[in-house]
Amino acid sequence: MKLLYRLILRISLALLVILTGWAVFFYVAMINEVNDEVDDSLEDYSEAIIMRALAGEELPSVNNGSNNQYYLTPISEADAHSREQISYKDSMIYILEKAETEPARILTTIFKDANGHYHALTVSTPSIEKMDLKKAILEWIILLYVALLFMIILINAWLFYRNMRPLYVLLNWLDKYRIGHVNEPLQNDTSITEFRKLNEAVIRNAERNEQLFEQQKQFIGNASHEIQTPLAICRNRLEMMMEDESLSEPQLEELVKAHQTLEYITRLNKSLLLLTKIDNGQFVETSELSLNEVLKHYLTDYTEVYAYRNITLEVVEKGVFRIEMNESLATVLLTNLLKNAFVHNVDEGDIRIEITEQNVEFRNTAVDGALDSAHIFERFYQGNKKEGSTGLGLAIADSICRLQHLRLTYRYEEGAHCFLITKL
Repeated sequence: MKLLYRLILRISLALLVILTGWAVFFYVAMINEVNDEVDDSLEDYSEAIIMRALAGEELPSVNNGSNNQYYLTPISEADAHSREQISYKDSMIYILEKAETEPARILTTIFKDANGHYHALTVSTPSIEKMDLKKAILEWIILLYVALLFMIILINAWLFYRNMRPLYVLLNWLDKYRIGHVNEPLQNDTSITEFRKLNEAVIRNAERNEQLFEQQKQFIGNASHEIQTPLAICRNRLEMMMEDESLSEPQLEELVKAHQTLEYITRLNKSLLLLTKIDNGQFVETSELSLNEVLKHYLTDYTEVYAYRNITLEVVEKGVFRIEMNESLATVLLTNLLKNAFVHNVDEGDIRIEITEQNVEFRNTAVDGALDSAHIFERFYQGNKKEGSTGLGLAIADSICRLQHLRLTYRYEEGAHCFLITKL
């Protein structure tokens, strides 16, 4: 999950709890305030009636035209002492003016007149308007709650992205960065100290990796070059020993095995040396070549070598693939792919080579299904281990293509391995 999404999720959960608590508290506070206002008006109404009753003045009409009503009822002293002096409740009352029943807020209070008689005064006011007010308050709270939640999330997301922009620039640069290639310099000016330090650390590590990569290439090249002579001497001595007629058959078999191992090491050494030269850009001489002609030059040799496998070879020329390229690299590229098509094939299988002006495709019968396209061009990767294979053929082909501005891709189609060289 991206950092931005994780931040939004956590902010949303935190705000959901905080704002929900705030909304509930605010709603309860507002409703209590509304009830207090209604209760205050009822108290004022009841006090006016009590004062008139105690003064012996004429009491107002039971309904004063505002839908407020009151009832004055004599009660016994015992009843007066058994009830609360003042109480509030919500109930349904019958409105004479409207001739219908409506919800109302009711206040009941007990008082004693000058003669010592107790009375119960009940005053009521309809609460329909209060219910409408509660509904309106609830709706506005929900609206403001949702709007506030989204606004806070959006503002936080925008601020996060704005402030984290140097990090995204750095990540984008790292995605494009390739060791051993010409990379664009990091352009990531920022006034934030942490990001400046991060940029400096990344640049230092990139420079260090480049140095190590160059040292590695130099070491492989030097080691491979120095190993060639001792390997040649060892092979010659083994060949001379194998010509000795006094050797027994078991001894000769052991020498043959040792010779085969040296042959494998020699091929591996040459491949590593070639890769180093390609990485170092030592093949600078180029000329205009027709890959059609280069391929035809080696087809006969490979057909004769692998004739015992009865593999059918078909070459389809739909155009001439011309390119400005080093001839040695072109030869290595095509022969590696051609050898790969023969070696990683089945007896009596098929090879089809199709050439156009923009593409060269090698298609051969697969042995055990598709290969791992994510790793097939890595050094020493071998999908199906073949005896004597160094695991560097496709890595060399891919390096040559990248050096010569070509693209080498792999796909598995209809039971066949397909390698496609394409002009960029």
